[in-house]
Amino acid sequence: MSMNTSKQSPSPAAGVLTNTTCQTENRLSVFFSIVFMTVGILSNSLAIAILMKAYQRFRQKSKASFLLFASGLVITDLFGHLINGAIAVFVYASNKDWIRFDQSNVLCSIFGICMVFFGLCPLFLGSVMAVERCIGVTKPIFHSTKMTSKHVKMMLAGVCLFAIFIAVLPILGLRAYEIQASRTWCFYRTEHIQDWEDRFYILLFSFLGLLALGISFLCNAITGITLLRVKFKNQQHRQGRSHHFEMIIQLLAIMCVSCVCWSPFLVTMASTGINGGESLETCERVLFALRMATWNQILDPWVYILLRRAVLKNLYKVAQQCCGARAIISFHAWELSSIKNSLKVAAISESPSTEKTSSQPPTLMGQ
Repeated sequence: MSMNTSKQSPSPAAGVLTNTTCQTENRLSVFFSIVFMTVGILSNSLAIAILMKAYQRFRQKSKASFLLFASGLVITDLFGHLINGAIAVFVYASNKDWIRFDQSNVLCSIFGICMVFFGLCPLFLGSVMAVERCIGVTKPIFHSTKMTSKHVKMMLAGVCLFAIFIAVLPILGLRAYEIQASRTWCFYRTEHIQDWEDRFYILLFSFLGLLALGISFLCNAITGITLLRVKFKNQQHRQGRSHHFEMIIQLLAIMCVSCVCWSPFLVTMASTGINGGESLETCERVLFALRMATWNQILDPWVYILLRRAVLKNLYKVAQQCCGARAIISFHAWELSSIKNSLKVAAISESPSTEKTSSQPPTLMGQ
């Protein structure tokens, strides 16, 4: 059943857009919304269980702060699927008749706030995680003394509060969220932009999202270059850094997923804020970009599910069997030695009572 394309009388309370229409298959959209919401909830729940188990094992080590940030990211994605998905399914099930079930525009405002919050918060957390790892690699002493669990939780709360502030900013400015042309979701005013304030909210959202992606890219680049430089210098201290590689791989994967999924939507919103969007092509492009952005919350948890050391070790064994041991034996020898010594150095830096026993041989610990 296709979407109702007839023009309806505008309702200021509901914020219905009538001049532009987008075609959506209602029955197919309901099916995919339910499937995506279910897969997202299950994936994020599994990732939360994995991260919390890992946190119990590493809560006294430098990896604990990264695991706390990662858990916050996955929990945010979980609630994003749960809340936004439930509202979207309800809208489709009600045949997108906003005038009937949301005359006061309350549900649309809640939907718009959730769309902004659960869109920006994961991007902010991804950039904060990249900054945290950059500090952990370039300033390990400062990281071990200042980046405590208490500070990490305060930073998580600060990121969430800032994202909430951005989400409720239009309400504080007496600008209601509006139903978009596809009549399936609510966001800032993207059609019939009236003044600078309408453009400001769209451009602020796009700028903050792109800034978070840029910070993630810059910090991950600095971290990766630092690790590679230390590795090839043949210094004894280099072996204390290699335990960061697993987290860096996960961060790079998160950054790639976020860039691929969110860049089209952020760029489209920025273009809409600058040039305005009044055409059917703009509506369809925004809807496609939005669907790509929803994949970010589905793919994020699989980064932690698949890119764990145990899984990577099995993949390494498969690659060894396929490619032969001679091509990668030198890397394997360095990796094994690095893991041993990195755990020893991490334990020494975080436990003053073990400084006197630093001359003892390291032991290999699996994750």
